[in-house]
Amino acid sequence: MDTKLHFVSLQSGSHGNCYFVESGGVRLLFDAGLTGLQTKRRLESIGVDIKTVQAVIVSHAHSDHVYYAGGLQRQFDLPIWMTSGTFQKTQAANNLGRVKEPHLFGGGETLRFGPLTVETIPTTHDAPEGVCFVVDDGTVRLGIMTDLGCRFLGLDKTIATLDGVLIESNYDPEMLENGDYHEVLKQRIQSDQGHLSNAEAAELLHTSGNRLRWACLGHLSAKNNRPETALETHRQILGTTFPLHIAPRYEVSEVLEL
Repeated sequence: MDTKLHFVSLQSGSHGNCYFVESGGVRLLFDAGLTGLQTKRRLESIGVDIKTVQAVIVSHAHSDHVYYAGGLQRQFDLPIWMTSGTFQKTQAANNLGRVKEPHLFGGGETLRFGPLTVETIPTTHDAPEGVCFVVDDGTVRLGIMTDLGCRFLGLDKTIATLDGVLIESNYDPEMLENGDYHEVLKQRIQSDQGHLSNAEAAELLHTSGNRLRWACLGHLSAKNNRPETALETHRQILGTTFPLHIAPRYEVSEVLEL
């Protein structure tokens, strides 16, 4: 990899989330939804040694984002970063196992790793002190924005400052309505504490201005969405020329550059 900022989704969706970012000699993982072995092998597939990762930064306490954080720390001695609310929730649920002295931060705090800053932005998703992220290397800005809850205040302005973004495009409303989920779960997904639909994500990108070079659609529902449905909805709103990518549910994505 060269001196540009690089983003790779190692996996995205309710069966596990993990994202890799590299710039300025700094290598970071966001979320820990894959086993240590899976994470190691998927990083190796893009030429990255897991032991060169400086930190694992967790967005929130749901198991598909945090379950293997303890394992990554114990197997590879990787520092774990999370909010106090995330740590307390996962410890109570015994999802983290033996995590030793995680680095705790508050939502809204900016973290620094060498030349990179990571802005942590509180979300409305139904997890205590959940956050999304903006990585800034001094030249370009990348958003890692899944499990947002809703189009909360200030999100539009943040998107407008980005050069690239991974954004959740979780569900198609018609598929959700006609699917077999319990009504309570359907309501939760569509609530302000749930997820963004394809159209909601596309409208958010549409109003973000002209700075974005590309968007990667992530955290697609296995039952209430399809990659082709998500892409079609976004292209109807954004047009056919804007670069769109998909973060696969079980595979490593292409390497995206800024």
